[in-house]
Formats: sequence, structure tokens, C-alpha cells
Amino acid sequence: MKSVLCNRQGFALVTTLGTLSILMALLSSYYILNMVEIGTSQSSTDSTTGFYVAEAGLNLRAEEIRQTFLGFNRPTGTSPEENGACSGTNQGSGDFVCKSYDLAGRTATTYVVEEAGNPQIITIPPGELYQNLNAQEYRYTAYSVAKNSKGKTEAILALRFKSRLVPLFQFAAFYNKDLEILPGPTMTLAGPVHTNGDLYLDAGNSLDILGQVTTAGDLYRGRKNSNTCNGHPVRVIDPVNLRELPSCSGGRTQIDESALGPWNGMIQTGVDVVTVPTVDSFDPTPGKLYWDKADLRVVLKLDAAENALAIEVRNADNSVAVADLPGLGGDCAAAVDTTYISEDGAANSFYNNREGKDIRMLEVNLQKLFNCIHNNSLLGAGKGLDDTSEGGLVFYFTVEGPNSNTINNYGVRLKNGGELKATTPGAPAIQGLTVVTNQAIYIQGDYNKTNKKPAAILADSLNVLSNNWDDSKDTLSVNSRVATETTINAAFLAGTDITGGVEGSGGQDKGSYNGGLENYPRFHEKWTGVALHYRGSFVSLGTPQHVNGAWKYGNPQYKAPIRDWGYDTDFNDASNLPPLSPRFVYLRQELFVREFDQ
Repeated sequence: MKSVLCNRQGFALVTTLGTLSILMALLSSYYILNMVEIGTSQSSTDSTTGFYVAEAGLNLRAEEIRQTFLGFNRPTGTSPEENGACSGTNQGSGDFVCKSYDLAGRTATTYVVEEAGNPQIITIPPGELYQNLNAQEYRYTAYSVAKNSKGKTEAILALRFKSRLVPLFQFAAFYNKDLEILPGPTMTLAGPVHTNGDLYLDAGNSLDILGQVTTAGDLYRGRKNSNTCNGHPVRVIDPVNLRELPSCSGGRTQIDESALGPWNGMIQTGVDVVTVPTVDSFDPTPGKLYWDKADLRVVLKLDAAENALAIEVRNADNSVAVADLPGLGGDCAAAVDTTYISEDGAANSFYNNREGKDIRMLEVNLQKLFNCIHNNSLLGAGKGLDDTSEGGLVFYFTVEGPNSNTINNYGVRLKNGGELKATTPGAPAIQGLTVVTNQAIYIQGDYNKTNKKPAAILADSLNVLSNNWDDSKDTLSVNSRVATETTINAAFLAGTDITGGVEGSGGQDKGSYNGGLENYPRFHEKWTGVALHYRGSFVSLGTPQHVNGAWKYGNPQYKAPIRDWGYDTDFNDASNLPPLSPRFVYLRQELFVREFDQ
């Protein structure tokens, strides 16, 4: 009996010890599995964080490439060798050099490789944003490696992207702000339309747009300055047929994106805002794009009382190259002049009825100036009128006085520009001309009508005077200033006012209409029944910095012309774009590759 009891007790002990062993094994397994799971979770978290850090590095490098193009430069340099990239002396150089960014306790090391064959001139495919426009396309691949604080690689990413450069002058109208197109007579815009703000469309008769319409903001049928809508047809190509936008039932109506399907991508709202050149890039200051790259810089210099001191030619560093341009004699004496006689109706004064001011004007006779340049080699050694370093010639004109940087009464007037050519025997043909000023510009008479060249005019505000303009009648009734038929072939870039004084919906129903696209050029004559023939492109990047007269219609300001206006389809060919055409740059992702836990 005692033996049996001992055996049973021994069996119980063995069973207990076995059970404890099993429990210990289970606990050990659970602990190990739990630690593995914690480690795996931590590793996954590290990899995810590493991925986002590496991705941020890619985005930073791609944006740097885009910014380089915005300054009219092309990225240059050498990429590091693929094997051992960014280690030791294998760092590359220039815009493609290895760069590191410290983010979220990690380091993203990046570099860029340029693909062979850059650039390619492409037509943006149908269905894509900005379809059918020409663009210079550059292709790059950016690489990014994210490492933690211990130097462990957590993610390796590669991004192949395209940087597309799209000239602004390929749009019939491009606004960096709200855009209103509200013509009274029938109007056709045969080209793309884009605004970085809201778009308002209405018509006194009809409005047809024969190009893609894109807006970063909202699309409205009706007016911005009042809650009204004429309800007459507004049609946009679909892209085969013109299709009428929904009616507005007497009041301003927002058109929802869901209603735009029938236009097959030809109308897009809520697109990304396009980054464009800033207004100050047109300033007459060393380091600013158009001043630096101009082939000729002519400055009317005023004293503190705004009396003319001299008309100078300046170098890019703002030093004086020619102290007295008219003093060179010959055609130079007639190439530039200045006018300013106060409200006496004299033949060589100019009174602006919209601004209510006499204008201190730098007068430019273009044909005489071309002759002056050719005869005196004013463009410098090795440069002639046929220079194509920027696609043609770039002239900068400005008035330098006590109020140059604020609201003023300064202006530049272009005359004798019906044909952009020198008349001196043997002078080479001009390949293109872009005129730039930071002040108001006045185009008098035909411009680039004969033997048309790629041309553009960039100014603070833009005024058009007909072939019949007479300074002696500027203070008389508008009925005394009768326009005659005039032709202008040039892209325009100038400031325009803001309806309601505020961009976006906050400016609605506040009156003070800015005149809309149909009054982008400022008129000063009675154009009733008279045609202004215009082919070009309307671009507005902001508001005027140096004039503040509100839009006014009637006497004594002006009466509207017959608007024979259209987009210049020659601009669809990149070789026909004006010199130094402003452009926007956007990136398009082509391929994204990622790899974790290296």
C-alpha cells in the first residue's frame, strides 16, 4: 500500500513538473513571438517613416529643378556615378550634386540624373491638362536614400519626372487672378483660356471659346460685380463642336464640376495654381530677369521736379553706357524724345482722361531707333539687329524719376512700329522683338502689321492709340478724337484692375467693374464702328503698380471699337514665340519606384 502511494505521489510530481515545463515553454514562446511582433512593428514603423522622409527628399529635389527653369536657366552639372553614389568623392556637381536633408530624425540623401536627349519639343497630348499646347520637356530621375540616426538604410526611392516649360503666350488669355470675359458684341476667342482665380463668363450677344478652359478657382455664368447674367449663349468647344454652358436664369450661377462631363476635359475647374513670374521680375533693377537679359536699356532720367535731365543707355549693372542718346546725332536724334506740357492742348503733350493726368512720356520712334542701333553698334560687339540669343531682341524702356516706384504719371510711347525693321541700307532683318517697361505703355498706330515678326509688349498697363491719334485733341470731347482702323500683332502682358477690389468671391457684388478682358487695352478715342485688328495673347499677372485710374466708359474717356481680336496661332510653333516669352513650369510624374529595408 505504501509502495502504491509513493508511486502515485511520484507520478503526480512528474506530471506537475511536466505541466510546468510545458507552461514555461509556452510562456517562452509567447515572449519570443511577442518580442518578434514588437520588433516587426517597430521595423515597419521605421520603414514607413523612412519612406516618407525619402519621398520628401525627392519632392525637394524636383522642386529645385522647377525653380531653376522659372529663372530662365537650365539645370547644369554632373551626376554622381551610380555605384557608390554620394559616398566619398563621388558627389556629382551643380544642380545634380548629392544633397542631404535632415527630416524627422533621419537623413535623406538625394541626387539627380538628367536623361539623354533633353529637351524634347512636345505637344501636350489630348486629355491632359493644357492639352495641345507646345512645351519644352526635360526628363530627369531623382534618387533618395533615407537612413536613421544609426546609419541604417530604411528606404530607397526613385522618381522619374518631366519638367514642362509652357509659354504663357500660347493662351488666348492667361490671368494670374480672377478673369471676367463679358463682351457686348459677339466675340470669339480662338485659343486656350486659363486663370489662377475664378472665371466669369457672360455675353451681351454671344461668346465662343475655341480652346481648353482651365481655372484654379470656380466657374460662373454671369458677372462678378453684380448678381446678374444676360443669359445669351456662351459656348466652349467640346473639342469637336461648340457646346453651350448651362443658362444662368437671370442671376450669377456657379457651374459645378459635375456638369462639365459633356466637354470631355475641355473645361476643368479646381486645377492646381500655376506658378508664374512675379511682377518684380520686370523691374529695372540689376539682378531682375528682363533688365539683365535686355539687349538695350533706355532710361529717361528726371530731376526732383520731374524735368528731363537726359535720355541714357544703361548697362546691365545700371552704369551709364551712353550719357546722351539723342546727342549721338543722325537717326539717334529722332529715335527718342520726351513730352510733357501741362493741359494746354499743345501738339506734343499727352493728357490721359482715365488717370486725369498729363503724362511725362518717353517717346520712342522704333524705326529710327533700329537705324540708330545699327549705325552706332549699340548692342555691343558681335551683336546686330538680327541677334537671336533670346529668340530675338529685347528692349527695356523706363522713366526714372522721384515717383518711379509708386503711382505716377510716367509712360513710354511706341511710334512708327508698323514694320519692325531698320531702313538703313544693309541693316540685317530683325528676327523678333520684345519691348519691356515697368511703366505704362502707349502703342500709337499700327504695330508689326507688315512682314509680321514674333513680338511682345510687357508693361505695367497697356494703352492703344489709333493711327489717327492727335495729341492736340486729348482734352477735348471724345467725339473730337475719332479713331481710324488700326492693326496690332503682338502678345500683351500687363496689369489689370480687380473688380470689387478683392480677388475671389469676396469681391462679388461690390460694383467697380474692371472692364473685363474686352477692355484689357485702355482706349482714349471714339472707336464706334471702327475696327481694332489684333492678333496675339492677353496675359495679366497682377494689378498695375503705377496707375490707379478706374475703368470708365463714355465721354471723355473712350467709345469701344469693333473688336476683331484673335489668338495668334503662329505662337503654336515655338520658333514663332516672341523673344524671352514668359512661361510657367510644371512637373509631371512618370515613374515612382520604392524599396524598403536595405
